Amino acid sequence: MEEDYLEEIEDDELVSEQELFEHYRFVVDKGQSMMRIDKYLVNIMSSISRNRIQEAADSGNIRVNEKPIKSSYKVKPGDVITIVLAYPPSKYTIIPQDIPLNIVYEDDDIILVNKQPNLVVHPGFGNYDGTLLNAIAYHLRDNKDFDPNNSRLGLVHRIDKDTSGLLLIAKTEDAKAQLGKQFFEKTTKRKYYAVVWGNVKENEGTITGNLARDPADRMLFKVFKDGENPYAKYAITHYKVIERFGYASLVECQLETGRTHQIRVHMKHIGHTLFNDERYGGNVMLKGSTSAFYKLFIKNCFYTCPRQALHAKTLGFVHPRTQEYMHFESELPEDIQKLIEMWREYAKTYLNL
Repeated sequence: MEEDYLEEIEDDELVSEQELFEHYRFVVDKGQSMMRIDKYLVNIMSSISRNRIQEAADSGNIRVNEKPIKSSYKVKPGDVITIVLAYPPSKYTIIPQDIPLNIVYEDDDIILVNKQPNLVVHPGFGNYDGTLLNAIAYHLRDNKDFDPNNSRLGLVHRIDKDTSGLLLIAKTEDAKAQLGKQFFEKTTKRKYYAVVWGNVKENEGTITGNLARDPADRMLFKVFKDGENPYAKYAITHYKVIERFGYASLVECQLETGRTHQIRVHMKHIGHTLFNDERYGGNVMLKGSTSAFYKLFIKNCFYTCPRQALHAKTLGFVHPRTQEYMHFESELPEDIQKLIEMWREYAKTYLNL
């Protein structure tokens, strides 16, 4: 069950903000004098440089007593130091596999992929291969400097299996460290398109709410009031209605924070669950009439887009080497395009919209 749980952490997240996995843990001895943490870790981890430790701290991947620290932090006796990464400690060897990739941009430092739906990002329980990382390993099979099993390379952030859209991969350690810092400091620009149930009342708005796992179902996240759950993390989503279909809406969501399932949970919180989001109850008819024709229409919509209608449409960031701001947009995939066309025709024909 624990491995199942780990594999379910799959929505788009900042590498340093998402559900992170402990790779190393140290408890500072009682007799230890105060010392900078980068120097302390170099002394006990002979295989890692002080510069790499500093970069990890700057990216939020080094914690003391469960809180991110800077490399200038001075350790004290009894401190619990953990090094956390975006993925579970590797139990699976990533082997090259010839899996189609839609590469939007590539240079010596980065690859930007427009991920198709139903593609798992990285190996885990139940998905030992056939993932995006297996595809990247094949694509870079002749690059001797790229080791797909090196956690200091590869994915900078991620989106879940059933979400499509732009995903950034670092080909060098320096690129991953610098890009990870941008995500940590919330300087990247990311927008998603989603089809949601219901006619969203306001043309635009901001959703705030602390997110944590639902105690009743650990596979789900929910919104908690301030102080209600000590593990809940503050989250902000800005939304704007792009098109209305009467019983559904096309919305643009811009992330200010990046929490697990953030868009899915926030939209459900305001009463507009993502269309066909099975986990959060969007795969049943939530709005509309009770006529047999409408029920058939919804059934056909589910068949046309057999996943949550969520797409990572834009991504903006500063290139780790050139320091140039780069902005990319991706077309909506065919299943969401067809879903929108179906709703648009229904709204026009039967709701006079």
